[in-house]
Amino acid sequence: MASVLQLPIIDLSSQDRTSVAFSIHQACLDYGFFYLINHGVEDELLERVFDESRKFFSLPIEEKMKLARKEHRGYTALYAEKLDPTTSTDIGDAKESYYIGPLAGNETENDLNQWPSGELLPSWRATMESFYKQALRVGRRIISLLALALNLDENFFEKIGAFSKPSDFLRLLHYPGDLRSLDEEILGASAHSDWGMITLLVTNGIPGLQICKEKSDHPQVWEDVAHIDKAFIVNVGDLMERWTNCLFRSTLHRVIPVGEERYSVAFFLHPSDECVVECLHSCCSESSPPRYPPISSLDYLKERVRLAYKDGFA
Repeated sequence: MASVLQLPIIDLSSQDRTSVAFSIHQACLDYGFFYLINHGVEDELLERVFDESRKFFSLPIEEKMKLARKEHRGYTALYAEKLDPTTSTDIGDAKESYYIGPLAGNETENDLNQWPSGELLPSWRATMESFYKQALRVGRRIISLLALALNLDENFFEKIGAFSKPSDFLRLLHYPGDLRSLDEEILGASAHSDWGMITLLVTNGIPGLQICKEKSDHPQVWEDVAHIDKAFIVNVGDLMERWTNCLFRSTLHRVIPVGEERYSVAFFLHPSDECVVECLHSCCSESSPPRYPPISSLDYLKERVRLAYKDGFA
């Protein structure tokens, strides 16, 4: 059995931003993961998000497939994605999901999102839009604290264009409880690191999330992440790891089946497509040169999507 990991707990309501930034810095060095409490997203809204998510995933597959993923928005069916492309199994991850991208900010902007029928799910869109906006506010606050943790101006990432055009995604996830009909062992989400700056995750309390602190360890050592009611689990993404020259770790994680139906909601903060991610001056030196060449956010994310959905995964 995996050991249970004791992740740091960050209180976003604290008025001591310097202390909070220091705690986040240490958490990103040691784990790449931390809990976030007192984040400001109402309990009642979280409950409604999970309720509406259950309603959608309970629809017949024919209804869900009417909203099949286009422009990285909409429904992804069970086994259609494989987050770890190096695994030998041909079957994808045992989860289904729904992506919601940036919301149209004004009447002239195109909303590329797909929305379930208002007749079937009358409260669905309003609930998800409300949560998207609140999660985005929380994420931006964390990014400013990360900048402080790196001895940068708190608006550093805003000033370099990371938020000039929103590219953040909300993802609803459903992991079925009964997988006994399958002949081969599969995972709910195979081992992966997230792709963007940071991720905010909240679950319905069912276990299954595990992390591997050392990517290069063989065999890999996996530890369970315990649930804290109403807390977000925050983790560093690949692009933040690149910005910090691997100072902050984008930690491998996965979801294992536990025989119970599991729901989670993930909010991914990505830099604007044209934002160039390159090693921060404070994170490199003559003895520690940049490990990665500069890359645009769009180019990096497109390659990660291609690998996750290759060979028929769509």
